Amino acid sequence: MNQVKRILLFPISLLYGLITALRNLCYDWGILKSYNFREHVISVGNLAVGGTGKSPHIEYLNQLLKDQFSVANLSRGYSRKTRGYMEVFAENTAEEVGDEPKQFKTKFPDISVAVDADRLRGIKQLLKKKPKPEIILLDDAFQHRRVKPGLNILLTDFRNLFVNDSMLPGGFLREYPSNYRRADIIIITKTPERITHLDLKVYSKEINLLPHQKLFFSWIKFSTLHYFSDSGFTMDIPQQLFKFNVMVITGIANPYSLITYIKEYANSIVHKKFGDHHHFTIDEIEQLRKEFNTIAGENKIIITTEKDFMRLQKPELLEALTGLPLFILPIEIDFKNKTDEFNDSILRFARANPIHHRKYYPADQ
Repeated sequence: MNQVKRILLFPISLLYGLITALRNLCYDWGILKSYNFREHVISVGNLAVGGTGKSPHIEYLNQLLKDQFSVANLSRGYSRKTRGYMEVFAENTAEEVGDEPKQFKTKFPDISVAVDADRLRGIKQLLKKKPKPEIILLDDAFQHRRVKPGLNILLTDFRNLFVNDSMLPGGFLREYPSNYRRADIIIITKTPERITHLDLKVYSKEINLLPHQKLFFSWIKFSTLHYFSDSGFTMDIPQQLFKFNVMVITGIANPYSLITYIKEYANSIVHKKFGDHHHFTIDEIEQLRKEFNTIAGENKIIITTEKDFMRLQKPELLEALTGLPLFILPIEIDFKNKTDEFNDSILRFARANPIHHRKYYPADQ
C-alpha cells in the first residue's frame, strides 16, 4: 500500500523535492545567508516529519550539560496559539508555548526555554539575557538553514531510516536523503532492545557515513509510572502492570515503541490515538471516561505520555480528569555501551574555545 501511495504521489513529491533542493542550493552557494554565532549552538533535528524522538534527546543533552554550562533551549513551539518570540515560564500552558517547551521547562526549571519560529531572532533574543547562555540547544532545526549550528545532530528512526524513505507527501522526508551530509552526529533512535551486534553493523553500513561524521544508536528507557496528581504514587510496570487492563491515550507522532512496551506487560490494552500535538477538550475527556468505564474488570488504569500530559494541564481539563486512574509514563534515552563516547563528543565540543574551534566564525550582526 505504501509503495502504491508513493507512486501515485510521485509527481507532487518530485516538485516538493525540487523546491527544497533549490532552497538548499541557495544556502550552499551563499545566495541566501546563514548566520554563525560565537556561542555554542547545537541543533537536534531530522530529515523526516515527526516521531524520531527529538524531545528525549534534547532532555538528555540538558541533563548532560546543565551542571557545567548555562544552557538554553529554543523551539518553534509547534501548535501554540501565540506568535513571535516568547520566553517559557512554569505557569505557561502548552497552548501558549507548545507541549515540548513546557515539558523542558517543567523538567529543567533552571534552564532558559524560549519559543520562536524564527530561530535566528530567537537566538539573538536569548543572547540578550544576563548572563548569556553558553550553550543553546535548537529543537527541530535541521531545516532552519539561516542559522549554522556549531554541532548538527540528525536523528533517524530505526524502523524508517531516512535512506529508505521518500519525499513528502509520498513519504515522510522534508528534504532529500543526501542532505544528511550536513550532520556531524547521526543517531539511529528507538533501537529495539533485542538486537544483535551484526544487525547494528548492517544498519551502520546503510547510513554510509562521511569521514567527519559519527554514528550512534539510542534506546528508549521507560521509567516508573506515576499518578498524574501525585508523583509519589508510582507503579512498576514489569512487576505490577500484568494485573491491569489499560487504556493508553496518545497525541504523539509515533507511539509504536510505547504501545509495544505496554502490550508486553499489560493484561489487555485499548489505544486511543489522537493527532500529534493534539489539544484535548472537555468533551473528549468525558468521552474517554465513558469508554474507560466500558473496559471489563476493576483493575484498570489509563496511561499517557509526559508530552501529552503537558496539554492536559489546563484547570478545566484537570477537573474533568478527577477520579480517573491516570498515570504518566516518562521516558529517557540510553546509548548503552556507547554512552561515554557520545557524552565525550558533546562535552568536547561544548568545552572547546570558540576562538580556536574550527566550526566557529565571527558572529554576523
